[in-house]
Amino acid sequence: MDKLVDMPIKEGLLDLDNQLCFALYSASLAMNKLYRKILKPLGITYSQYLVLLILWKQDELSVTDIGEKLFLDSATLTPLLKRMESANLIERRRSEHDERHVIISLSLEGKALKEKANEIPYDVLCHTNCDKETLLEMKENLESLRSNILSRL
Repeated sequence: MDKLVDMPIKEGLLDLDNQLCFALYSASLAMNKLYRKILKPLGITYSQYLVLLILWKQDELSVTDIGEKLFLDSATLTPLLKRMESANLIERRRSEHDERHVIISLSLEGKALKEKANEIPYDVLCHTNCDKETLLEMKENLESLRSNILSRL
């Protein structure tokens, strides 16, 4: 890391096309656009889909648990969860053990949506024009990058 800090600014170093952050940002925009198209028939947003993925794996989680998995704080997550509750995708209730905690569980509609969502990973794979192994390697590299960055913040 110190080598990068001490490195003099060279020609092109600050070009947009040479920025890792822009490659990640623009790829994220493209991925969000793809998911918006794929999720539209289900009537859910990408953020709602992420919450549903967590709850489909393990129902009845606290807002804190969901936030940790999504790297979101409760101030960001709460409005999303309220919209999902209004759409009858989830139910929110206070914990019996600690009223400060809100427990999120799938509604019947939220559970039923899982069946309709089964093809989404295949649709995404087809749209990327990458093989499964390439995407898994890319995912692992991005997770490692995220972990490295977060460990230094």
